[in-house]
Amino acid sequence: MVIGMVNAHWEVLDVADLRSRLKGKAVEYLEVMNVPSMSCGLYALPAGSKDMQAPHEEDEVYFVLEGKAHMQLGDESKEVHPGSILYVKAAVKHSFFEIEEDMLLLVFFSSFHVP
Repeated sequence: MVIGMVNAHWEVLDVADLRSRLKGKAVEYLEVMNVPSMSCGLYALPAGSKDMQAPHEEDEVYFVLEGKAHMQLGDESKEVHPGSILYVKAAVKHSFFEIEEDMLLLVFFSSFHVP
């Protein structure tokens, strides 16, 4: 179930409950909220997997809940671990690599665009 919050002013989500909805695929994204200004989901990347994502049309924020890896951001790379917060501007090439431990990330996409 994706939270749409059409008639609600707030919602409480539980990461453990959301995690139980993952199907256990090699690389998996589960959208858990989609409202006019943003969407949010869980992104799971097992150790040793390949992150094959392409640049997105929206600004994006990742919050690392579990795991350890590196992230390629344009021409730079950064190590990420639990507690890391990463901002990626729309259309910037990025991907996780050298995934040493199973990764679980909370991902927010902004639908808000400044003209």
